[in-house]
Amino acid sequence: MTTYDCIVIGGGPAGLSAALTLRARNLSVAVVANDPKENPLWKSERVANYPGMENATGAQILTAMRAQAEACGAEFVPARALSAMDMGEGFSVLAGSDVLMARSLILALGVAARVTFPGEAEHLGAGVSYCATCDGMLYRGKTVAVIGQAHDAPEEANALFDIGCDVIYFGLGGRPQALNPAIKFHTAKKYQVTGAGAVETLLADGQSYSVSGVFVLRETLSPAGLLPGLALENGFIQVDRAMATNLPGVFAAGDCTGRPLQIAKAVGDGNVAALSAAEFLARKK
Repeated sequence: MTTYDCIVIGGGPAGLSAALTLRARNLSVAVVANDPKENPLWKSERVANYPGMENATGAQILTAMRAQAEACGAEFVPARALSAMDMGEGFSVLAGSDVLMARSLILALGVAARVTFPGEAEHLGAGVSYCATCDGMLYRGKTVAVIGQAHDAPEEANALFDIGCDVIYFGLGGRPQALNPAIKFHTAKKYQVTGAGAVETLLADGQSYSVSGVFVLRETLSPAGLLPGLALENGFIQVDRAMATNLPGVFAAGDCTGRPLQIAKAVGDGNVAALSAAEFLARKK
C-alpha cells in the first residue's frame, strides 16, 4: 500500500492550494474530494474579488486550480472521506471503500455538515455508520435506515438492499430515480437516533421507525465526526498561525477554520498549511 507524504481532504481552493505547495516541495499528495460540481463555489456565477481572475465563475476558478494541481502531479481520489485515524507512525483515511495512508493530513473540509442529529454521535459505531460499503454486512437480514444527503446515497442504499438488508430510505425531495423501486421511501427533515447502547429507533419528523442501523450519508462529515479528538471552537477547527491543529501532523485550511469565508483566504491558508506539513515531515526524518 502506498503511503503518501500528505493526504489533503477537500478539493476546494484551500485543498488545491495545499496540494500545489506540497508538490512544489516534491512531496507526494493524494487529494480526497467529491466531484468539483458538488462544491458550493461551482455554482457561483461571478467572483469579483479574486485577484487575477476578475469576474470568473466559480466553476472556472475550480477547474483552473484543479488542472494546475493535476499537472503538478497531485493524485485525486474521487470519494467521500468517511473517517481518519492516527495510526502512530502515520494516518489512515477511509475514502469510500478504500483505505489510504499518509504521514500527515491537511483538512480542507469547507463548512458543510457541521450539525449532527441528536443521538448520532452517541451511537457512532453502535448502529450509526457513515459507510454502507464498509458496515453493510453487519446488518444483513436486519432493518436499516438510510438518510440520503449525498449524491451516491441511492447507490449505497441499493447495495444494502442487495446484500439482504430491509432498507428504509429518507430523503429531502422526491424519490431518487436511481433508488431500487423495492426500497421503501420517505421524506423527512428532522431526525433523532435512540437506543439503549445500540441503535433501536429512528425518529424522522416525529415518526418512529424500528431499525438496527442508521446510515447517515452526507457529502462531507463534520470535523469531529471525521477525526476523533480534533479541537473545535464554535464549530470551526482550532488552528494556530501555522494552520496546525491540536493533533500532531494534522493541519487545517480554508472555511473549516473560520471566517472570512473567502477564496483568497482559503488559498493562503492552504499554502501555509502545506508549508507547515512540509516542516513537520522534515523533522520526522
